Amino acid sequence: MKLENTLMMIPGPVPIAPRVQRAMGRPMFGHRGEEFGAIYDECREILAELFRTKNEVFVISGSGTASMEAAIGNVIGNDDTIITIENGKFGERLCDIGERYGNAVKLQYDWGTPIDLEAVEAALENGAKALAMVHNETSAAIKNPVEEVAKLAHKYGALFIMDAITTVGGDTVEVDKWGVDIAFMGSQKCIAAPPGLSAITISDAAWDAIVNKPPYYLDLKAYRKSGSNSPTQTPYTPGVPLISAMCEALRIVKEEGMQQRKHRHAQGAAAVRAAAGALGIELFPKIDKYHSYSNTVTAMNIPEGITDKELRGEML
Repeated sequence: MKLENTLMMIPGPVPIAPRVQRAMGRPMFGHRGEEFGAIYDECREILAELFRTKNEVFVISGSGTASMEAAIGNVIGNDDTIITIENGKFGERLCDIGERYGNAVKLQYDWGTPIDLEAVEAALENGAKALAMVHNETSAAIKNPVEEVAKLAHKYGALFIMDAITTVGGDTVEVDKWGVDIAFMGSQKCIAAPPGLSAITISDAAWDAIVNKPPYYLDLKAYRKSGSNSPTQTPYTPGVPLISAMCEALRIVKEEGMQQRKHRHAQGAAAVRAAAGALGIELFPKIDKYHSYSNTVTAMNIPEGITDKELRGEML
C-alpha cells in the first residue's frame, strides 16, 4: 500500500500536516509534569475559542463517540428522559446511547431531510431532562437548526446537547450565544489532527445536573478536578502523542484564523456543489429555511446506471 501523499476521500480521518505528524512522533514525555500541563492548557484554550465558549473544555482520550457518551451518561440516569433527533447515522447513535442510560424519546426523520420544529416542541411539552442533536450530520451532509432547537429546549427546562464533531474548526459554532449546555468535537475532522481524541465543554447548568453515578472513565467531574491541578492533568493516562499532535494542529487553525478557515471551507463546498450541479448530479440532503448544506462534507446521489464501487474506482 502506498502511504505517501494518500488522497483520503472520506469525511475523516483527514490528511494531517507534516508538522502535526512530527509533533506526534516526538520523544515520549510524562503526563503529570509541567510540559504536558502546558500543552494540555494550550489545547483547552484554543478549543474554547473554537467552541466560542467561556465554559471549561476537556480533552478525552477516545474518539468523538467517547465524548458523545460522556455528554449523555453524565446527565441522564435511569429515570431521566432524553429526546434525540435523528436525520442521519449520528443522530441514531445519540439515541442508542440515550437508551443505555435512560428513557430515550426518538424523533426520527429520513436521512438528510429537515426536522419538524413543531414536533420537537410537542415532544418537549411532555417533559425531558435533555435534548440531543447533531449540528452537522456527517452521514447526510445537512446542517441542522441547533440555535432554534436550543431555544425550544430551554423554553421547557431541558438541557441542550450538541454534537459538533464536524463543525468545530470548520464552520460557525457559538456554544454560549446559542445556549448549548454540552458540546463535543472530534480530533480527526475539521482541525486535521490524528484520530483518537475528542473534546467536550459543559455549562454551569449541565454541571448542576450531573447524575450521582456517571460512567467511571468518562466522569466529567474527574476531568474537572484533574484540570484544576497545577500542572494541569487528566484523571487517567491520556494519549500523550495524540495530544501533542492535536496541540500542533490547533496552532495551525489559530494561525490561519477561524474566519479565513470557515471561508475556505464554505468556498470549497460551494465549488463542489456547483460542479455536481454542472454534471447533473443531485445533492443528497433536502434543505429548507432552517436547514442548509454542510460546508465540511458534501453528499451526492449516485447517478443511475453506476454502482458506488464503480464510481469510487473511476475517481481513484
